[in-house]
Amino acid sequence: MTTPKPQREFTGKHALMVFGGAFAVIIGVNITLAVNAVRTFPGLEVGNSYVASQEFDLRRTAQQALGWSVYASATDDLVKLEITDAQGNPVEVVKLSATLGRATHVKDDQNPEFQFDGKAYVAPVQLGAGNWNIRMVARAKNGTEFTQRVVLHVKG
Repeated sequence: MTTPKPQREFTGKHALMVFGGAFAVIIGVNITLAVNAVRTFPGLEVGNSYVASQEFDLRRTAQQALGWSVYASATDDLVKLEITDAQGNPVEVVKLSATLGRATHVKDDQNPEFQFDGKAYVAPVQLGAGNWNIRMVARAKNGTEFTQRVVLHVKG
């Protein structure tokens, strides 16, 4: 007959080792992530923030002087971007580029080829229901750059 082995007892030392090991893993992962975040982000957005702020104010003032309003809508497989002046007349721009995408991720981003139809800019697109953003950059005939994020709600 074999004698049964005595069961090992879970003691305070064992509990200390389990908790200590768990905290060591958590702290190690946090330190690794923090070091990688600091190493990959230079922390410099612009060379001179004062100059950048002055340029921002000039661009904003020039853009506001245009008096443009932008409205986006979607029907079937078309997205329409209406740009109007202060009197409500359609505006035809020299150049228009836009990125259409979700606010939460970039996998659905697309760059529609907008064409002016005399009243608005239209482009064929594949859109699912929900909220979309159009990040547009238009150049006015006087050379002013007009940038805006336009929210587009698509019903499903």
